[in-house]
Amino acid sequence: MVRILEREAVDVRFPTSARLDGSDAMNEAPDYSAAYLVLRADDGTEGHGFTFTIGRGNELVTAAVATIADRLVGRDIEDIEADLGGFWRWLHSDSQWRWLGPDKGVIHLASAAVVNAVWDLVAKRAGKPLWQLLADMSPQQIVDLVDWRYLRDALTPEQAVELLERRAPGRASRTELLREHGYPAYTTSAGWLGYSDDKLARLCKEAVAQGWDSVKLKVGANLDDDVRRCRIAREIIGPERKLMIDANQTLGVADAIRWASALEDFGIWWFEEPTSPDDVLGHAAIARRIGPTRVATGEHCQNAVVFKQLLQAGAIGFCQLDACRLAGVNEAVAVLLLAAAHGVPVCPHAGGVGLCELVQHLSMFDFVAVSGSMTDRVVEYVDHLHEHFVDPVRMDGGRYTVPTAPGYSARIKAETLAEYRFPDGPVWSARS
Repeated sequence: MVRILEREAVDVRFPTSARLDGSDAMNEAPDYSAAYLVLRADDGTEGHGFTFTIGRGNELVTAAVATIADRLVGRDIEDIEADLGGFWRWLHSDSQWRWLGPDKGVIHLASAAVVNAVWDLVAKRAGKPLWQLLADMSPQQIVDLVDWRYLRDALTPEQAVELLERRAPGRASRTELLREHGYPAYTTSAGWLGYSDDKLARLCKEAVAQGWDSVKLKVGANLDDDVRRCRIAREIIGPERKLMIDANQTLGVADAIRWASALEDFGIWWFEEPTSPDDVLGHAAIARRIGPTRVATGEHCQNAVVFKQLLQAGAIGFCQLDACRLAGVNEAVAVLLLAAAHGVPVCPHAGGVGLCELVQHLSMFDFVAVSGSMTDRVVEYVDHLHEHFVDPVRMDGGRYTVPTAPGYSARIKAETLAEYRFPDGPVWSARS
C-alpha cells in the first residue's frame, strides 16, 4: 500500500505584464501565474500539477487547490490507479464544493490542478510520459475514464469504444511517426496586441526564418489597427502560410461578423474566441456567416457539456480545449472523444505558463489513439517561461518533439517556486 502523505500548494506568479507578453484585447497586462500543487507519497514519489491564471485571484485558486487536495491525504495510490475514472467522480462528489460551480469557476480550476497532479504521479509510477500511458490503454479503459452522465445524448460509451477500436490497429505506426516527426505547432509569440508594428514585423520575420507555417495575431480592440496589423503579417509570412486571429471574447455576435468581413482579404484560417465563450448559439451564428474562415474556441469553455453543445450546434470548426480550464485529464479525454465523433479537429490552447508542457501530451494521445489524424491539427506554442520547468517542451522546426520523461511534464523547478512565490518571493518582494 502506497499512500499520499502530504500536499503543498504554492501561489507562483511571473511578472509578464512588464513587457506585455500575453497581452490581448481583453487581457491588457497579464501576469502569467500558476496555482501549483505537489503531492508526496510515502514511497518517495511526487505528483506535480497546476492550473493557470493571469495574476490577481491566483490566491483564491491556490486556496481551493489546498482544500481539495486535503481530501487526497491518506488515500491509497494503488486504489486510485485501479479506477482513475472512479477517482475523478469521487473527487467531484462533494456536493458543497460542487455548489460553488457546478463544474465551473475557481473550484473547477482548482480541481484541474489536483487531477493533473494525480495523473503526473500515476504516470511517473508507470514509468511513462502521460501521452504514452493513455495511448497504451485499451479502448474500454480510456472510455472508463470519462463521466458520461451529461454526454450520452451526443456520444454513448459504446460508440466511443467502437471509435477507439477502429483506430487501434494503427496505433503502433502512428506512434512511430510521432516519434520521428513530432507534432505540428503554431506560434502566437509574434502577435500579442501590446506589441508595436515594428516588433510585430520583426517577430513575423523571425517566425518565417524559424520554420513556422502558422502564425496567430490578437485582434478585437480596434478594427483599423487590426486591418493594418494583419496586412503587415500577411505581407511578411506570405500567402502560403496560415494566419489566424484571436479576439479573446471582446466582440458581440454582429461585431464579430463585421470584423471577419473586414479581414477576409487576408485569408484568415480561423477566428478564435470571437464572442462570449458561453454563447453556443452566437458561435453558431458567426460560423454560418464567416466561411471559409472557421470559428475556433475552447480555452474558456468551462466543462465538457459546453463543448458538447458547441459540437452539436455545428458552432466550431476547431476545438481548443484547455488542460487547466477543464477539470484535468479525465475531462480532457471526454472532449477529445466528443470532438473525434463529430469530426472536429482539436487544437489545444497553450497561451500560458506550463500549458504547452501539458497539452502536447493530450494532442499526441489524440493522434495515436483517438482521432488518428494530424490533418488541420496544430498545437499552440508560446515562447515564454519554459526555462522554469524540469522537463520543458522541445521544438524542432515548428513541431513539438515527443516527451520521453515519465509524468505530465508539469514539474516547476524548486528555485523558481522559491523565487516567484507570491507575495513573498524575491521577485515580488523587490517589485513591491
